[in-house]
Amino acid sequence: MAKTTSKKINTLVLVITTFTVLLGCCSTTIYKVGDSDGWTAKEDVYNEWAERKEFHVGDSLVFEYDRNLNDVTHVSGALEYEFCDSSSPKAVYKTGHDVVTLTEPGFYYFITSNHAQCKSGQRLDILVVHDPSRPIPPPPPSKILPFGKMYKVGDSKGWRVVYDSDFYYKWSIEKQFHVGDSLLFEYGNEVNDVLEISGDLEFKFCDPTSPIAVHKTGQDLVKLTKPGVHYFISSETGHCEAGLKLRVVVAPEVPNVPKLSLIQRFIRWLRSFRAHH
Repeated sequence: MAKTTSKKINTLVLVITTFTVLLGCCSTTIYKVGDSDGWTAKEDVYNEWAERKEFHVGDSLVFEYDRNLNDVTHVSGALEYEFCDSSSPKAVYKTGHDVVTLTEPGFYYFITSNHAQCKSGQRLDILVVHDPSRPIPPPPPSKILPFGKMYKVGDSKGWRVVYDSDFYYKWSIEKQFHVGDSLLFEYGNEVNDVLEISGDLEFKFCDPTSPIAVHKTGQDLVKLTKPGVHYFISSETGHCEAGLKLRVVVAPEVPNVPKLSLIQRFIRWLRSFRAHH
């Protein structure tokens, strides 16, 4: 009887120890941005605050401020951050007590939309890394995209520097892109590439330093999976500046409305005729 009791106690201790270890390695951290200063206009506060910390996927940032005077704007790239450009944000928070969970590794850029306060130091950039000892947050439910159109970028010219620096702008402006469509970039892969970048300023200034994706096969098929503005440039020296860059506006997917037969259309017209007479 004593041996059985001792065995149960040892098993219980082992379970509690294992649970404690797992809880310790898999816990996430919540950071109050700026600590006691909160989210406000103070020069160099946030650089010094972030340098002392290591941020991991699953951690959260808490921004506390006066909602009547301020906000938190999540911008897409380093140039938007540097120039305090809030014109095309990824997200805007305005509650005064915003909790932002860091769901992916990479750089995150936060500013206030108050340009003067941003220039005075109210902005935060952090690098988020994935800790292998922590579980990866589950991805959002996958969605089966419709089979859309495929566009060969530049048509017969492909993806290369041409004499007209506005060629790719004119090529895209004449088309309507939807979620589910694809872009085919064809080029000589020994002299070119395709970089998908995140922001309007990166596109304007041909900045290749923080791309979302890099393609180098010479025959890249890029699926348009989200509505909004998508930006593509070449990282080869002088190519983007010469006009080798593409901006496409992607609309939500086209609803799949079944085509009506001749008889169905006649019946629908008949019902409409009766309703009006």
